[in-house]
Amino acid sequence: MHTACFVRDWLLEMNNWIAKVVICGLLLWSCIFGTNSAFASQISSFEGQQFEVAIADSFASSENRIIERKEASRRYREITRDGRKLDGLFTLYQYKDTGEAYLEVKPEQLNKNYLATVTLESGIGESGIYSGLPLQDFLFYFQRVNNTLQFVVRNVKFRTEINAPEERSLKRSFTDSVLGAAEIAGSDPYTKSLLIDLGDLLMRDFPGLTGLLKSSLQADYHLEEHRSYFSDINSFPLNVEIDSVYGFSSKEGADLVTVPDSRALSLSVHYSFSQLPENNGYIPRLADDRVGYFITAFQDFSRNRGDDLFVRYINRWHLEASKPELPLSAPKKPIVFWIENAIPLEYRSAIKEGILMWNEAFKIAGFENAIEVKQMSDDADWQPADVRYNTVRWFNSLDAGFARGPTRVNPLTGEILDADIIVDASMVRSLENEYRALVKGSSTALVEKFDPTTKHSCLADNDVCYGAESSFQAKMGTLALSLLTDTIPDSEQMHKYVHEYLRYLIAHEVGHTLGLRHNFHGSTMLAPEELNNVEITHSLGLTGSVMDYLPVNIAPAGVEQGDYFPTRIGPYDKWAIVYGYKQVANDVEEITPLQEKAFLEQIAAASPEPELSYATDEDIWDVNPLANAWDMSGDVLQYSQSQLDNARIMWTRLDERYPLKGDSYSNLRVLFNRVFNYYGRNANLLVQYIAGQSFGRHHAGEKTQWAFIPMSKQKQQQALTNLQNYVFSENAFNFSPELLNQLAPSRWQHWGNAIPISRLDYPIHARIFNLQSNVLHSLLDGERLSRLLDIELKTVPENALTIPELFDTLQQGIWSEVLTGSKPQQISSIRRSLQREHLNILLHMVLRTVNVPEDASTIAWHQLNQLQAAINASLKHQNLNMYTLAHLEQTSARITQALNAQLQTR
Repeated sequence: MHTACFVRDWLLEMNNWIAKVVICGLLLWSCIFGTNSAFASQISSFEGQQFEVAIADSFASSENRIIERKEASRRYREITRDGRKLDGLFTLYQYKDTGEAYLEVKPEQLNKNYLATVTLESGIGESGIYSGLPLQDFLFYFQRVNNTLQFVVRNVKFRTEINAPEERSLKRSFTDSVLGAAEIAGSDPYTKSLLIDLGDLLMRDFPGLTGLLKSSLQADYHLEEHRSYFSDINSFPLNVEIDSVYGFSSKEGADLVTVPDSRALSLSVHYSFSQLPENNGYIPRLADDRVGYFITAFQDFSRNRGDDLFVRYINRWHLEASKPELPLSAPKKPIVFWIENAIPLEYRSAIKEGILMWNEAFKIAGFENAIEVKQMSDDADWQPADVRYNTVRWFNSLDAGFARGPTRVNPLTGEILDADIIVDASMVRSLENEYRALVKGSSTALVEKFDPTTKHSCLADNDVCYGAESSFQAKMGTLALSLLTDTIPDSEQMHKYVHEYLRYLIAHEVGHTLGLRHNFHGSTMLAPEELNNVEITHSLGLTGSVMDYLPVNIAPAGVEQGDYFPTRIGPYDKWAIVYGYKQVANDVEEITPLQEKAFLEQIAAASPEPELSYATDEDIWDVNPLANAWDMSGDVLQYSQSQLDNARIMWTRLDERYPLKGDSYSNLRVLFNRVFNYYGRNANLLVQYIAGQSFGRHHAGEKTQWAFIPMSKQKQQQALTNLQNYVFSENAFNFSPELLNQLAPSRWQHWGNAIPISRLDYPIHARIFNLQSNVLHSLLDGERLSRLLDIELKTVPENALTIPELFDTLQQGIWSEVLTGSKPQQISSIRRSLQREHLNILLHMVLRTVNVPEDASTIAWHQLNQLQAAINASLKHQNLNMYTLAHLEQTSARITQALNAQLQTR
């Protein structure tokens, strides 16, 4: 019999007063020697007969705890003895035969911050589930609660000084997030280390894949634990790397073509748990809204400022000069990018050049060879998702067509710790296929996609970058190589073109990994006539920043072609890197972020210089026509007109040269559509001049005008004239019957190449109408009309384009057949469709079924009355064909009906 049991039984047989004496003695023992406090409090809370029960329960509880500790110790010895031990940041024990894995947490590792990064290592190649996709990254700590170890995500959004009184209220006000918990499987009685089954933590859909699959695939998938396992586990001094394979099933599956059976699929996820850098000399750098960096922001409740509680640090790498006394020094630790061994050999040189392009900027910031490039060997024993390596990765998909440059950042300081650029192979492969189709007359049908209103892609997500629009622009360049020159490009020319495109694409993504955001003002640096002058573009740059979304630079007709894409970073890029990375000269060992502020202000004060103009994602919502995606030059009016002319030339050349002998007619349809899309994109650039305003992120007192400067009335009128000539006029679209009758669709019907269910023949009326309708609705959008009204108060009257002037210009152009004052003309089918849509917009304004300013509604009423009078006059003539006669009669009747309905409503 155990000693505890004997003492318990003996005490129960004693008289009550003896029990009291014993209990008092036990309490005294507990106070002096610090024994179990719960036991002490339990004893002191009972009297009389309750003491007997309390003593019995306490000794039973103590006995259970002793047994539990012995069992935990036994399990610890058993697990650590039989498992394969992996020493490192966290010690791991792995069982190859069962697939089990255990993680050991030492006492000093409890409640300590670590960084977790989660990457989708293998995907399915479609519908948003792609290899290399970053899933999560966050700060976490392990916390013991009873017999479990909780995995807790640290709340870093709210902070205060350590041990400040405000710290107590913050803990009560804002909670951390317990992302998972695992029962303690064993413990060391000497070191107090704890063991948990890693499967209890990570094999319960820790990364949230079930929700991702449901939102991306629109199907209910469930995690199958018996199909899930750890494929590889490694532990290093500063990080732990874990690969998990998750099996999912769905009774009905999803509409997928890349997997053999969509009812079951497997996804591999890579985890990196790493130690945060501590006391490494990194100084967080304060952000400035004039310089475009991703930021780490938090509210500091210890700051005694009422205007702004936020502290904002830029995200940047920790670069230190090895010889800070010199104006130019190599860094103590350079930024190293590894080119993944899965990247085709022929593309590696372009990728390397795109990465190293940024060393020019770092040299100005005081660093020699700040960035290095290394090649991942074919037999490398590490994975690209390993947090220790910054990589450029290559993945394949059916429908992705994008590149991304995400980073992993210390959420406490903004220090960038890891970066992995991913590029979909189809972005480059499609150009090679395009070349084969155009030059060799391949019968392989090109992929047909069209959306004439698309102006940019994925701007809302900072991690998602170049996508389908980038591939589209690159393909337009290959088409220009074939159609705007006198010779069909050879393989050497195409290789040079692809090299130039990929180099620029990588330079853009590397810019993101250095902390830089998009700059959609970067493309405005050069005048249109300078864009193809290589003496300028090779010395200054093609654009102010490679962080813009740049279209392919296609020279206007009669101009010798220059660079299709930038060959070097721009002035803004260099200036931004100086702001982020130039070190402050100081005589003290450690400088604070606030002490850097005056130094940084001197750099940021240069922002009014034209080549340093900056506008990012949230600045480009149809307000500033010079801050836009997929535009080029400081005069977008002239640029877009030249590209509209180029598109018309390409249509003519397609009519003359294609299809090539032996080629499929479906290729011609794809190329025709591509030019049409290009035409629509450039037409939409003109729309933004109407009610347009330039916007600068300048500060008061700088050598600038106001924050907003309205576009001149002259430029707005010129934009309207160009839209009338290239979009709305009778002669805007002239295609030969021969060309239209050759636009056949692809006849390949199989997975990944479905035949469109729309019309078999080419819907030319629908294509033209969609473009015209989109432009017209954008011009007469309620928000744009409201801005026109506002601008009348923001500028002198003679410089303001008014709503009546906009309405009259559009109506005079769209209804010219009945408003010219001369003999009425026959109205073509294309014009009739446009006129009906214009009529519909005005009717909705009058009937107030759309949200427009009241002034716009009254002007629409006036325009309808004028239009009806002109139509009624035209109807008196007898030489109108039936199409025109019926069209005008119905229009007049609809106006009458609408005006009567308005009067009745009032």
